[in-house]
Amino acid sequence: MAGILSYFLPKDKVFYSLFEEASDNLQDIAKKLVQVVHEPDFNKRAQIISEMEDIEHKNDEITHRIFIELGKNFITPFDREDIHSLASALDDIADHIYAAAKKINFYKIDPISDQGIQKTAEAIKDAVNAVKSAVTELRNLKNTSKIIECVIKINSIENSADDIFDMSIERLFESDVDAKELIKRREIYQVMEIATDKCEDAGNVIESIVVKYA
Repeated sequence: MAGILSYFLPKDKVFYSLFEEASDNLQDIAKKLVQVVHEPDFNKRAQIISEMEDIEHKNDEITHRIFIELGKNFITPFDREDIHSLASALDDIADHIYAAAKKINFYKIDPISDQGIQKTAEAIKDAVNAVKSAVTELRNLKNTSKIIECVIKINSIENSADDIFDMSIERLFESDVDAKELIKRREIYQVMEIATDKCEDAGNVIESIVVKYA
């Protein structure tokens, strides 16, 4: 259905629909990450993570479609480089959200007992929601103040996620967990923190578009 719709859309407008579809998927996968970190049952987490994998694959397909459209169309709504950068940034967000969830079960970590993991998952969800709002406003570029507000919010959330990461690492090293557990949890913290970095990357691209075309 999405393919049929894209056929009838003006070719320079197809990109907006694809970006919006990608950001919708990001909201879905971020919500599921929050479910994962609040689910005590390993098998139930595994089911949610499997659903996240499907969403991540959808985002890969959308990114591929954006690149195909970029190669086919001479007319684009903004710089080709910015289209490529934004598509890549949105795809990276999905990749790291899914990777974080996958590592939680792979390493058999209990996320219920880890406030750092839970708080970062909430930060990721909030950052993704701000990315979605900014992407939606790109279609007309009339409400630039709202876009900039979203970008500022993304940056603020990313800074908060950095603080959560630092506090989580500090607590981890002060705890009596063994070396293997420490390495596992630190890696999960890092992947989740990178997800917020990728949200900031997307925000930076959107801000660049606004500066050029608003």
